[in-house]
Amino acid sequence: MSLSRRSLLAAGGGALGAVTAGAATPASAAGGHGRVRTGFERLAADGYALLAGERVGIVTNPTGITPDARHIVDVMHADERVDLVAVFGPEHGFRGTAQAGGSEGRYDDPATGLPVYDTYLKSGRPLADVFTASGVDTVVFDIQDVGARFYTYIWTLYDCMAAAALAGKRFVVLDRPNPVTGRVALGPVLDRAFATFVGREPIAQAHGMTVAELAALFNGEFLAAPVALETVRTTGWRRAEFFDATGLPWVPPSPNMPTPETALVYSGTCLFEGTNLSEGRGTTRPFELLGAEGIDRRWAEAANALGLPGVRFREAYFAPTFSKFQGKTVGGVQLHVDDRESFDPVRTGIGLLITARSSWSGFAWRADNWIDKLTGSTRVRTLIDAGAGVDEVVGAWETDLTAFRAVREEYLLYR
Repeated sequence: MSLSRRSLLAAGGGALGAVTAGAATPASAAGGHGRVRTGFERLAADGYALLAGERVGIVTNPTGITPDARHIVDVMHADERVDLVAVFGPEHGFRGTAQAGGSEGRYDDPATGLPVYDTYLKSGRPLADVFTASGVDTVVFDIQDVGARFYTYIWTLYDCMAAAALAGKRFVVLDRPNPVTGRVALGPVLDRAFATFVGREPIAQAHGMTVAELAALFNGEFLAAPVALETVRTTGWRRAEFFDATGLPWVPPSPNMPTPETALVYSGTCLFEGTNLSEGRGTTRPFELLGAEGIDRRWAEAANALGLPGVRFREAYFAPTFSKFQGKTVGGVQLHVDDRESFDPVRTGIGLLITARSSWSGFAWRADNWIDKLTGSTRVRTLIDAGAGVDEVVGAWETDLTAFRAVREEYLLYR
């Protein structure tokens, strides 16, 4: 019996949609290996031909910048070759003024006078109505992702694609590199029964894709009504490269993602959002510092004893300025990644959960079982509660992950 790519992931969704690649070429075909050129750079260099004659709205945030750190909205607004008429802000807002779980609302941007519409927590027909009210013909997406399923910008992408299809709008994705490489997908695959805004569809916890690749995957596998999609790829980026190889400036995609090093660990240590431990929010090293009142050196010792590849753990003490344990001194660990090539963030996150539970009597899951939303099922929580080790927990998702990797391969644009 043959299986479709869609059935390998999960039942449901509509027919495969075609993807037009715009006037772009894959990185493997770009002569030489100079500085990475983003999708926006290539769009602008082509005189915005892909947007000619269209009223354009763009979904973006502070990461939508040029190599010389100008925001692309400011650049496009000043260029008569493109008719930019609206901006759509995600979580944290277009200009990035809101903390986690917040947005900027509807306002007129002081710098350009453009109307800024709020997309956060909107989907389906209400979001389609926003696109219709804005008067745009084409919706453009340009936001830097960090490679984790529960980072909400990829689901803003998904929701905007679905809404654009409902509203009869064209959709263009301007690609940027995956900052933690696109070498491989890691971690559990979401069970649709646990779908939320931190995971709408069955993809791996660390998906190993760029936003343009994800857009093609969403259109081909998940959207009931595929959108008229075009993508503009980056050039000069190879899948095995980390962000520091791109030559591009780093802008924190959200307030608690200050550096590429944060992104490197995030797909594993964000799991601590599902516990009563601090995940380091309110410190200068969010997601690299983890802890709680009552934890001492025993956690770092237990974590180091696992021999996890590419990482060491330092006994650490810190006082978060906001979020969990605000103003209190807590004990815990700091992650030090000493070999990012061998480092597995998801396996590391599981190891840290197991050792936190075994070395600290105060360990507890968040009462709403948020850990199940983050991991995509009850499996991780119930296995850890049953005393499973790292290998057993990681092994429990291998069948689903293998199926996802097979589907993912069909949508990769870079080698």
